[in-house]
Amino acid sequence: MKVSQISVFLENKSGRLAEVTQALADNNINIRALCIAETIDYGVLRLIANDPALAKKVLSERGFTVTETSVLVVEVEDKPGGLARVIKVLAQSGINIEYIYAFLTRSEKAFVVFRLENMDEAAAALQKAGVRVLTGAEIYAL
Repeated sequence: MKVSQISVFLENKSGRLAEVTQALADNNINIRALCIAETIDYGVLRLIANDPALAKKVLSERGFTVTETSVLVVEVEDKPGGLARVIKVLAQSGINIEYIYAFLTRSEKAFVVFRLENMDEAAAALQKAGVRVLTGAEIYAL
């Protein structure tokens, strides 16, 4: 149920994000979701790509500092309260959310990426509550 997320540490200067996206494009790697958290000096680009192993390899070879972590991606109804329902399950299970970001597809569902304190416990609690937790293969194929 876990999905591989690539984190890239970027100096906070013009052109660095362009270098990352061009390197991925040059290697036919498609970005499925992304977010950037930044400070004054640097940013952390978190992304889910259709081929995470190749993305990590390509970016590392280009001199970027890259890590790979596991995240959960859940399907959420794209309507008011959809996300609240999922967050409530996690809160009731005592699971801490480290960060989240979301993306949409052409369906009537939204997908939310969670980095959680206890991934396996979170996946079990969500599934027990009827929340669809997607596999890496499902996400990479979107």
